[in-house]
Amino acid sequence: MPQVPGSMGSAMAQPAGASYRSALTLLASLFFMWGFITVINGTLLPHLRSVFELSYFQATLIEGVWFIAYFFASIPSAKLIERIGYQKSLVTGLSIMAAGALGMTLAASLPSYGVTLAMLFVIASGITLLQVAANPYVAVVGPAETASSRLNLVQAMNSAGTMLAPLFGSFLILGRSKGGTAAHGTVLTEAERLADAQSVVLPYAIVAAVLVVLAIVIARFPLPAMGSATSRVAKEDRHNHSLWKHRNLVWGIPAIFIYLVAEIGVGNLFVNFVSQPDIGNMTTERAGQYLTLLWGGMMVGRFIGSAIMQKVDAAKVLAGFSIGAFVVMMIAVVAEGQAAMWALILVGLFHSIMFPTIFTLAIKGLGPLTEEGSGLLIMAIAGGALVPLQGKIADTIGLQPSFLITVACEVYILFYALWGSKVTVSLDQPVEVEAATRA
Repeated sequence: MPQVPGSMGSAMAQPAGASYRSALTLLASLFFMWGFITVINGTLLPHLRSVFELSYFQATLIEGVWFIAYFFASIPSAKLIERIGYQKSLVTGLSIMAAGALGMTLAASLPSYGVTLAMLFVIASGITLLQVAANPYVAVVGPAETASSRLNLVQAMNSAGTMLAPLFGSFLILGRSKGGTAAHGTVLTEAERLADAQSVVLPYAIVAAVLVVLAIVIARFPLPAMGSATSRVAKEDRHNHSLWKHRNLVWGIPAIFIYLVAEIGVGNLFVNFVSQPDIGNMTTERAGQYLTLLWGGMMVGRFIGSAIMQKVDAAKVLAGFSIGAFVVMMIAVVAEGQAAMWALILVGLFHSIMFPTIFTLAIKGLGPLTEEGSGLLIMAIAGGALVPLQGKIADTIGLQPSFLITVACEVYILFYALWGSKVTVSLDQPVEVEAATRA
């Protein structure tokens, strides 16, 4: 069972006068970068589909490999944090991501579909290391009643990265390739496909350079020390309690898993959907620019959700947003043209608060079990690996009907908000936290 040593008890054991504002600001830059890199895949998928002549299933398999990394890398990440500490683990995670980004330039130079899959797995493993510590740290560093608000606020920086990534990918990948600027259905020659593969080199070289700089900054930054004494006490307490008595966690793990199926399915098939003649009737380059609106809606929604949750119960807000997501996804499935396109764009607004809100609701009341619970929730991000299933359905019955999977996911999130998130057992103890850390 994965643990996040020092992510909870140690942070909260600091003197009341300790300030985490600067640390949270720096962590926000990590949220930005992993959001940015994850969503580049949204423009990378249609590009590679053209370069390697892939089916929808093969294209979404790229995203499947990405999220499988969350499942396999979570436990090793927790063990690494325990061995070398919080700060060095962040630097290591960024270094792993940079190595994977440089590997993507190699994959483009060959070009090789297999090497591309391997390098995406490496990048995602680095992101997993960052996620295992950063999410629970932000959730517990302030008052419990504003945990959802605080994590939504920091996650807005993640959304800022996802908003800018499609523009970056559209101009530097799709915009510099024949497949990205050609009309829908154009068949490329082998020489054109080989030339298109090279358009990945520059953007991933830029990404690698930024990651290296960020790793150097964090290595030199005086992050609060994450002591081990409190963590050892927590381990003793855990023997007297069971994770599976906490309904909000038990139902929250599949909620995270299912939400990722919805979010990643929409994001990665968006460009292909919008570029279809009966929907947006545009090139994949132009469709990639519209993808910015989808992720921009997530950023706006998180700012709005963070403000609302200062006064309204987080579970009620989650229920309202899941109903909105259900409605717009049904429109995307049954409508045509601009109506279907804008409905799919709007789902970003309603998806915005789901991950951080489910996460904080799921760890609420866990007390000394927060570390294990957080680890299981991070592993559940592997739900994004099921995106190839939607790709297979799209190949079989059509891309638009395949979004019924997303509709079903919204129903489960509504169930979790109304019933599954209710705390049955609370092990939390009151903790004094400096007012400056409040969301």
